[in-house]
Amino acid sequence: MRSNTYTIAFTMAVTTVLAFFLSLASSALSERQELNIKIDIKKNILKSLEFSETKEEAWTLEIVQNIFDSYITSIVVDKDGNLITGKTADQISDFEKEFPIYVKKINDKVDGYSIPISGKGLWSTLYGYFSIEPDMMTAKGITFYKHKETPGLGGEVEKLWFQSNFRGKKFINPSGELIGIQSIKGIVDETSVEAYHQVDGISGATMTTKGLNNFLLKDLKKYESYFNRIRKQGDA
Repeated sequence: MRSNTYTIAFTMAVTTVLAFFLSLASSALSERQELNIKIDIKKNILKSLEFSETKEEAWTLEIVQNIFDSYITSIVVDKDGNLITGKTADQISDFEKEFPIYVKKINDKVDGYSIPISGKGLWSTLYGYFSIEPDMMTAKGITFYKHKETPGLGGEVEKLWFQSNFRGKKFINPSGELIGIQSIKGIVDETSVEAYHQVDGISGATMTTKGLNNFLLKDLKKYESYFNRIRKQGDA
């Protein structure tokens, strides 16, 4: 018959070994999860900039990384629109003063810009990317990679039908003022003078789309000085 001391020692040894292997598994899974999150973010940046998967070739982690490395570079600007030389998006330390921009280039020619957007919807904070044509006035695309809005209602922000509405819409008015893009209640009247900066709303998701309208404008304002500078260069 085993003594109590033996039983306790054996139990402690087994527990220690199990804890060790659980720790290793947790560490490995954590690293994998972190990688998946980073790749999902890059995938959303690419989609906002009009890259898309095909039926013939679904996006693996390696494909996403390869496309990103081939076509996307990141820059960082300050609140006055000045380029912070030598700094990339993953080196930002103060997100209140330094703002990342992802630049898409095709054959060394700029084909679009993408910026992070985030803000409160109805139930959650929405995180995504808003992309801009080289004219710095026109939406190129929008995506969301994280939110907890109601499926079928506010959750429709992640659906292609809603996101496609933003393409080609202006967030600068004819006077050159930053006004954002508004998701309205119902369907846009294309004969309206306001149609150029409006998109069809989501039925039953007033608070989610109202939140999106507000935080999209807020985030665009962070880059307003830089947008103005690039537009002036284009007019020169």
